[in-house]
Amino acid sequence: MSNVTTTDIQDNRPRISPEPGKTLSSRSLPRWAPLGFAALAIVLGVGVSLAAGWHSRVQWGLISALFFLAISYIVTTKIENQRQAKDRLATSIVWVCFLIAVVPLASLLWTTISRGIERLDGYFLTHSMAGVLGHENSGGVYHALIGTLEQVGIATVISAPLGLLTAVYLVEYGKGSLAKAVTFFVDVMTGIPSIVAGLFILSIMLMVELEPSGLMGALALTILMIPVVVRSTEEMLKLVPNELREASLALGIPKWRTILKVVLPTAIGGITTGVMLAIARIAGETAPIMLLVFGSQLINSNPFEGAQSSLPFYIYEQYKVGEAASFDRAWAAALVLIAFVMILNLVARGIARWKAPKTGR
Repeated sequence: MSNVTTTDIQDNRPRISPEPGKTLSSRSLPRWAPLGFAALAIVLGVGVSLAAGWHSRVQWGLISALFFLAISYIVTTKIENQRQAKDRLATSIVWVCFLIAVVPLASLLWTTISRGIERLDGYFLTHSMAGVLGHENSGGVYHALIGTLEQVGIATVISAPLGLLTAVYLVEYGKGSLAKAVTFFVDVMTGIPSIVAGLFILSIMLMVELEPSGLMGALALTILMIPVVVRSTEEMLKLVPNELREASLALGIPKWRTILKVVLPTAIGGITTGVMLAIARIAGETAPIMLLVFGSQLINSNPFEGAQSSLPFYIYEQYKVGEAASFDRAWAAALVLIAFVMILNLVARGIARWKAPKTGR
C-alpha cells in the first residue's frame, strides 16, 4: 500500500498564477460605474457646448458621447487594467451606437404621437373627406383606411402563396441553373425602388387601356412584397433540421407530403412572421399608389373599379394642402399608419411564439 498523504497530493496540485497586473485583491469598478460615467459625461458635454456657444442638442449629445468613451477608458485603465479598459471601451461604443440609432426613432415616434393624438378620435376614423375643404377642421381618414386594407389584402393574397412556393422550390428542389436564376432575380427585386414597380404596372395599364383602381396599386405592391416573402420563408425552411426530413422519407412518405406535413408546420411560425413583416413593408408605400390609384376623397369599397385612396397617399395629400387643419389630419393619419404597422408586428411576434416548436427537458 502506497504511503501517500493528503499533504503530498495537495503539494502536487498545479498552481494557477494570477494574470499579470491583476491579483485577488485588485480593485474593480462597481456595477453602477457606467451610469456615473454617463452622468459626468453629460455634465461635461453640456458645459463645454455652452461654453463654446453651441446650442444644438445634437451637438450636446455627440460631445457627451465622446466624453463618455474617454472617461470609461481612462478610469477603467487606472483602477482595473488595460485589458478591462479595452473591453469596457468596446461595450461603451456599442451602447453609444445603440443610442444614436434609437434616439431619432424615439423622437419621431414621440412627435407623431404628440401631434397626431390631438386630432385622432372616433369621428376621424369613421368619416371621409367628401365635401370637406382643406382649411376646415372636419373630415376623416375612413376612405383611406379602407383603401389601405383592401390594397394590402389583395397584395398579400397574391404574394404569400407565390413567395411560399418559390421558397419551397429553392430550398427543397432547386439545384440547377434555374434555381440560380430565380435566386438572382429575387435578390434584384429585393432592392427595386417602389416607383419602378409602379411604372411597370402603369405601362401594362397603358397597353391594355385599363383605368386606375385599387387592384392596380395592389399589383405593384405585390411586386415589392414577393421577394421579401421568398427571402424570409427560405431562411425559415433552411432552419428545419434535415433529420426530420430524413426520418419522414425513411418511413416511405413521399417528398411532397414530407414538405406539407413536416417541414412547413415546423417553420410556420417564422413564415408567418416574414409575411407580416412584408405586409408592414408595403403598407407605407406611396409612389405606386400615386401612379396607379390616383386617390379619392370619397369612400370607394370596390378595389376593382375607380380611384381609391390609401393612408400614405392621404398623408401626402393633406400635407400638400398646406393648411393648419390639413397638417393635423396628416399627423393623425401618420399615427394611424404607425399603429397599423405596430399591430402587425405584435401579431407576427405572437404567432411566432405560439407556433414555436416546444422543447422538452
